[in-house]
Amino acid sequence: MSNRTVMLALGYAGLLPFFGFCLGAWWLTDWPAALSRQGFIIYSLGILSFLGGTLWGRVQSLENPNITRLLVSNGIVLFAVFSVLTAQAWLAALALMAGYLALLWYERGSEALPNWYAAMRLRLTAGVVLAHLLFFTLQSYQSAL
Repeated sequence: MSNRTVMLALGYAGLLPFFGFCLGAWWLTDWPAALSRQGFIIYSLGILSFLGGTLWGRVQSLENPNITRLLVSNGIVLFAVFSVLTAQAWLAALALMAGYLALLWYERGSEALPNWYAAMRLRLTAGVVLAHLLFFTLQSYQSAL
């Protein structure tokens, strides 16, 4: 099995927890629902930090140092952590969603990525943004009740 095949499979499988946590936050009650809300935010923090780390990893293959990319990779992680520290699940979800969009925008403008990878990142980011919008909507609806 090629790296590309594994990356595609892991990438798309990585969307499942986002939607699973959304369903749990919606359908479950009390402690399990709270755990699902917290799980969504923490999982999002982990994935956004991982993606920031991929920028760091790609710098290693460059001959000339790219300080901007290194700073952005660290900035993404700090932004994700500060997003979670808002202590409001709906606000954290919106901020994390903005982080995913910003990272995609940065990658597209600063790197020459293989076509298959760029397409995968676009589709995965769209799925993550959809999950965050769904989570935000569910949280807003439930707080209005």
